[in-house]
Amino acid sequence: MRFHICTFQELQLEELYAFMALRQEVFVVEQDCPYLDADGKDQLGWHVMLFDEKGQLGAYTRLLPPGVSYEKYSSIGRVVSSEHVRGKGYGKAVMERSIQAIKELFPEAAIKISAQTYLLKFYNDLGFQEVGEEYLEDDIPHIGMIRE
Repeated sequence: MRFHICTFQELQLEELYAFMALRQEVFVVEQDCPYLDADGKDQLGWHVMLFDEKGQLGAYTRLLPPGVSYEKYSSIGRVVSSEHVRGKGYGKAVMERSIQAIKELFPEAAIKISAQTYLLKFYNDLGFQEVGEEYLEDDIPHIGMIRE
């Protein structure tokens, strides 16, 4: 496994294509959720990519500073892992590295996420706690979660 973390401006075209394709593959096709993935926030964030031993993108997250998705919180979003690495710990690894990176980038801000409800235990195990009520986002049950 190999991590690469960079700003939008530092991305290689192949990396941009790889994570946009993975996000569409999972969120739009696999989860049958047509939505506008290119939301204008990619340019404001950091991109955490985890590549497998063959150099293929296995997992990805997007880190955003406070004030972009949430007024007082930094955020981790677009958390996704490729079907070919599921069950191999890539999701946990990319989240642990994302938490570490976002704490280095924005040490003063807690982290807030919008988590798909079926992944509640996964995020609880990473130190996130639920806030508020469950809601639908693009017809998928979600819940807000914070990690201090």
